Amino acid sequence: MRAVLFAASIALALASRSALAADLYPLKAPTPPPSWTGCYVAAGIGYGMWSQDHYTESFPGLVPETDTGNQGGRGWLGRLGGGCDYQISPSVIVGALADYDAMSIHGGVQDQFTTFAGDEKETAAWYAGARIGYLVSPALLTYVDGGFTQTRYNQINLDSAIGGPITDFVAPHTYNGWFLGGGTEYALNFGWLPMRGLFWRNEYRISSYNSADLPILVSATGAPEGNAYHVQNYVQTATTSLIWRFNFGGPSCCAQ
Repeated sequence: MRAVLFAASIALALASRSALAADLYPLKAPTPPPSWTGCYVAAGIGYGMWSQDHYTESFPGLVPETDTGNQGGRGWLGRLGGGCDYQISPSVIVGALADYDAMSIHGGVQDQFTTFAGDEKETAAWYAGARIGYLVSPALLTYVDGGFTQTRYNQINLDSAIGGPITDFVAPHTYNGWFLGGGTEYALNFGWLPMRGLFWRNEYRISSYNSADLPILVSATGAPEGNAYHVQNYVQTATTSLIWRFNFGGPSCCAQ
């Protein structure tokens, strides 16, 4: 009997001590995951390649004079952008975006019909669209995006294929089209960083632009030379960017 009373007193003492500890040191509630709802700005660099389907045609009349050929260019770009996202569920993000690329993507032009050759360069592009993403973890987002895009190609100065003087040119042109892309975005939640809300984004994007008929002009007069290029451009870019989200770290939209 004494052993039972002793065991009971020990159990009561331990329970009282546990209750006192709980009052003095209450357990913390688990921290909810941060919300991705909010806006951001972005800056990055990347590499791009364009591919151009083309043929020479009469001008006016636009009657094809050669078979369709293909030429391309490649080079570097810098990207500035921004957007806003909304976390509609614990795992799904939707948003809108806008980007601008300053580009220097060079390629060569070789005309089978007139024997002209020249240098062509894509100099800039901008994009406006939407994206939807899935949170693999609270800090890692995978996403796809798409929308409208516009790009600018510079003037093409043409000379003979054997390196003669420039006698003709094609005026600069702006193309409209669409883009589709995808990538990942990762929250850089490291204590040694000087600021919160930094992310690292990596994205691949492909753009398709409407075809155009570009008259070949005489350098001396600016008048049509009698031929034109029919072209359609496709552009691929791969970029890496640093993102700053204004409000990252706020309460989760979907915490229970």
